Amino acid sequence: MEDRSHKVLLALVMLFLFAVIVLQYVCPGTECQLLRLRALSPAAAADPYRAEDETPARFVPRFNFSADDLMRRVDFNIKGDDLIVFLHIQKTGGTTFGRHLVRNIQLEQPCECRAGQKKCTCHRPGKRETWLFSRFSTGWSCGLHADWTELTNCVPSVVDSKKEVRLRPSR
Repeated sequence: MEDRSHKVLLALVMLFLFAVIVLQYVCPGTECQLLRLRALSPAAAADPYRAEDETPARFVPRFNFSADDLMRRVDFNIKGDDLIVFLHIQKTGGTTFGRHLVRNIQLEQPCECRAGQKKCTCHRPGKRETWLFSRFSTGWSCGLHADWTELTNCVPSVVDSKKEVRLRPSR
């Protein structure tokens, strides 16, 4: 009888360990929604920046865009001073999207890409200035995988260095 109870206890322990291992594969780390009971409450879903223990958030978003901001229509004036700056975030399909910008975008004057060249020429109609700032049009002007801060400081100086002072747009 005692031998049988040991086998049942051993089977329960093995089942528990198996369940823990499976749970780690299904739900790794601390972000498991299966283990969070508060995740179903409306208070937890209302503010994603509030910590579970109600302590002040360590990360406070600087830019809170409204739905109207994100859905607004922006008219791009290729003949004016408008400039598209492409910020490439690694491992997000940025290389594919950057190539799409220089090869497939339908504008009055799209980029000219020559076979065998990595950079394309993206000039405004009738001008020798670019409308696209990306690695496929201007090269690595601000460094390899420049982030927002680097681009904010670098882009105006690179673009404006090619113009006379009186022709530079206010930014």
